[in-house]
Amino acid sequence: IRDSNVWKFPWMCGQNGGGSFMLLYILCLLVLGLPVMVMEFAVGRAAQASPVTMYQRLEKPGHKWGVFGVVSLIGNIAIMAFYTVVTGWILYYFVKFLTGQHADFGFAQMIADPGLNVTYLLVVLIAAFVLLSFNLQGGLERVTKYMMSALLVLMLVLAVHSLTFAGAAEGLRFYLVPDFSAIDGGVIVAAMNQAFFSLSVAGNGSVIYGSYLSKSECIPSSARNVALFDTIAAVVAALVIIPACFAYGTDVG
Repeated sequence: IRDSNVWKFPWMCGQNGGGSFMLLYILCLLVLGLPVMVMEFAVGRAAQASPVTMYQRLEKPGHKWGVFGVVSLIGNIAIMAFYTVVTGWILYYFVKFLTGQHADFGFAQMIADPGLNVTYLLVVLIAAFVLLSFNLQGGLERVTKYMMSALLVLMLVLAVHSLTFAGAAEGLRFYLVPDFSAIDGGVIVAAMNQAFFSLSVAGNGSVIYGSYLSKSECIPSSARNVALFDTIAAVVAALVIIPACFAYGTDVG
């Protein structure tokens, strides 16, 4: 459950026809995303190592698959460069919310201040370093177990509240009823991209988590559970955003 589900899915859904996009997204998730996640979990568990050395452990003698471990490291650094900045923005908004400074929430104003961005970026990096120093189970898993549960409850409350707005029914119809005339190549590609991005496949995330799986863990069941809860989070997030956009006359895209 991350940005790809909470804010990117509603945005992509709004831009690509609502119900038709969601239908294609679920199909791509089942046909493409889930099998790739099973494969990545399997590769990670077989190697029990980081992506840098994973391919070296699994390659046959004389093969050169190890170079992809370096490519994986570069990709992970690029992803971190994106997510740490976005997490810094979220932390900034959270501080503004706690201190009651609602008047100057402007995004353009925030990104125009390099010192502000770097400060919050530094706080995020330090917090992430401390959290991950306790290992995956002792740090990240322990924290997210409670925070993700709280987030889902909050999203459900917001979704119910959003559906009470006047005009929300039109947004709900746009979101849940597929418009097959709106489906074209661009919508199909967008649904495929979102399915991969949502599950964090093809970016080493699933491979890394797979390296922590025990030999007794059922990989297809684990992948199915991840896909299921990812989809629930995405669907609920769109239930919060899309009906509210229609109710307030905001461009759903």
